[in-house]
Amino acid sequence: MRDFTLNVLAANPGRTGLFFVGQAGFIARSAGGQILGLDLYLSDCVERVERSNGYKRLQPKLLGAGDLTFDLLIATHPHRDHFDVDSIPLLMANRRTQLCASLKCRPDVERMEIEDARVHYVRPGDRHICGDFVVDFIPCDHGAGTPDAVGAVIAVDGKRICAVGDTCLRHDWIQAYQTKGPFDVLIAPINGTYGNLNERECAQLSGALRPKLVIPCHFGMFASHGGNPGLFKSIMDGEYPDLRYEFMCPGEGLFL
Repeated sequence: MRDFTLNVLAANPGRTGLFFVGQAGFIARSAGGQILGLDLYLSDCVERVERSNGYKRLQPKLLGAGDLTFDLLIATHPHRDHFDVDSIPLLMANRRTQLCASLKCRPDVERMEIEDARVHYVRPGDRHICGDFVVDFIPCDHGAGTPDAVGAVIAVDGKRICAVGDTCLRHDWIQAYQTKGPFDVLIAPINGTYGNLNERECAQLSGALRPKLVIPCHFGMFASHGGNPGLFKSIMDGEYPDLRYEFMCPGEGLFL
């Protein structure tokens, strides 16, 4: 945990950093050192809540909830691998961190008694500015059970990172996504369950948006979630050979 924390804080100072913590969780660090956390899953709360071996955490914990002080946290919807009920109270236990959360996260936030002034409930079309980060929230179709889910376009240091969130492929939304681009990075799921993009759909979305870099996510954490990075690789290499993609290991960082 200490090595990862030091990497987030100190590696390649003066450059924009993007770090992967597993599942759909990423940390963005501005060139000025400010830190944003997206859908961080740091605990074992999913297994505890679901009481199923299919939700046992299969990737190591890289970060404790008290290891970093974030400027901004984003929870795109209330599923526990995106709104970590065991970690959010600790991550917010200061007077600095702001939280942008989808509407259905409100009951959890209120139960945790997090200071209202630092919490912002967001819908598609909303914009939130926090220091070096400008975040535009975009539509997300994660099924009838999570109508409040959002994606996020994060602008920092002149770079644009599009995290579409847990969503299916909506061809009718591609033009709306394109108006927020062009994108330096596209982050999208490939697990194909619970209404999410599968490997081919993620490749198709990548082909439509044509970011400089595609980072697939939402695989490898739980046996029940699926996702085949080898299949995604095969599709991208065969059908979109001019698009760059990168599989990030939990704990790995890249600099934009």
